[in-house]
Amino acid sequence: MLSQVWSSTTHGVEALPVELETNVASGMRGLSVVGLPRAAVRESFDRVRAALENNDIPVEWGRITINLAPADVPKESAAFDLPMAVGWVAASGTTVTADVLDRYWLTGELALDGTVRPVNGVLPMAMKAREEGYEGVLVPAENAAEAAVVDDLRVYPVETVTDASDILHDPHSPAAPEPYTNDLDAIFDQARQYRRDLSDVRGQENVKRALEVAAAGGHNALMVGPPGSGKTMLARRMPTILPPLSTDEALETTKIHSVSGELASDHGILATRPFRAPHHTISDAGLCGGGAHPTPGEISLAHNGVLFLDELPEFQRRVLEVLRQPMEEGRITISRAETTVTYPARFMLIASMNPCPCGHLNDPNQECVCTPAQVQRYLGKISGPLMDRIDLHVEVAPVDFDAMSAERTGESSAAVRKRVVQARERQSERFGAVEALYSNAQMDAQRVQEHCALNDAGQNLLRTASDRLGLSARGYTRILKVARTVADLEASASIRAEHVSEAIQYRSLDREWWHG
Repeated sequence: MLSQVWSSTTHGVEALPVELETNVASGMRGLSVVGLPRAAVRESFDRVRAALENNDIPVEWGRITINLAPADVPKESAAFDLPMAVGWVAASGTTVTADVLDRYWLTGELALDGTVRPVNGVLPMAMKAREEGYEGVLVPAENAAEAAVVDDLRVYPVETVTDASDILHDPHSPAAPEPYTNDLDAIFDQARQYRRDLSDVRGQENVKRALEVAAAGGHNALMVGPPGSGKTMLARRMPTILPPLSTDEALETTKIHSVSGELASDHGILATRPFRAPHHTISDAGLCGGGAHPTPGEISLAHNGVLFLDELPEFQRRVLEVLRQPMEEGRITISRAETTVTYPARFMLIASMNPCPCGHLNDPNQECVCTPAQVQRYLGKISGPLMDRIDLHVEVAPVDFDAMSAERTGESSAAVRKRVVQARERQSERFGAVEALYSNAQMDAQRVQEHCALNDAGQNLLRTASDRLGLSARGYTRILKVARTVADLEASASIRAEHVSEAIQYRSLDREWWHG
């Protein structure tokens, strides 16, 4: 007898429908799993058999063939355990009918006692099931909140294989678990909270201003200063001044974390912007994604949020160079012999570094012990092309005692975020319906020419700065974009000379030390 059950596999961050065809024929007991199954899928049958036996669910034995279609797509997840079990039960002639199976998608890993364990990629599966017009999904109970963020889809939390059998026998039976529901508005109200606040940082008003400009325009920023000056503390508060995640952004970001197994939210959705801070020993595959079976890297996990690279020169140079393309394009494409996948990677890069190996170059409180050659070698670890892609270079000075001990704190994150949101709204109005253009930092050459016109005073100021700093064409464009953002923060339709002046001061490190 033949049964058909629907599930999915992931390709990048998208779900691909997978049809599990199970045929039980008379003859000597045997099993064939076809359709490019990897090791985890080939081992599924032993788990499935034990789970059904330990829950006293009867099945027919014989020559069993399970086909995973489409047959040319590799299947590599234990998430096919539950659909395999249900397919075998249905092919044994039980009361689970084809009509019911055709309305639901299933996923879940089985323990030997029949418990359904959580799996990765449930959110993209639920979104694809709704897109394909299915009535609902059966998912592990621990993944139910994740799937339930998708509207107009019945989500059944399954704790054991018996639960799945009960639901598919009669979804409206009193014995079947109730569909899981989520209130997205309530979740966002509860979860859009940050434990940190910009007012925690004493002093450093010039750096806070620079980070506000970066947030308002979506610009990358580099903080340079001695140890203990507050660079990491400031960076960790960057997400708190960014605009709140929209629902679409939250779903897009959550899909990446779901596929990678990094979704730690109890609400099933990321309601705040991600902040990723990988260690400097990370590999290029860990940072940008990859592996034999590609998975998202840190730059994709930071999508719609902040990627913080502390002690930037300590990262391997070849790792940093891999960042150049995704910083420009907002995505990363990974090619392997068997497949090519593309992951979103639209992030803000916030980096920090010491000005020299000992960290005390230009420190008024401690003497630097580094030679000029050591300083040059240290700073030369960061290439010029990468520096060109960082819009703001901010010098962070040590905080004096009076600033640290002052009772008065600075502005709260909420106050700064309000101005940032207003600036982003002005940019949105200016760009209109331009596809995938969210901030000034994303403007191409045509948009820069259209929206960043300067008066004579601004042109003369920028010409002088270009001659002195030896700006590249990319550095010149970066100044125009930052000046446009400074003007937006002041609600100015035109870019004035003072806006250009502030933007230039954020490029003061251009070509002073970097010659790579």
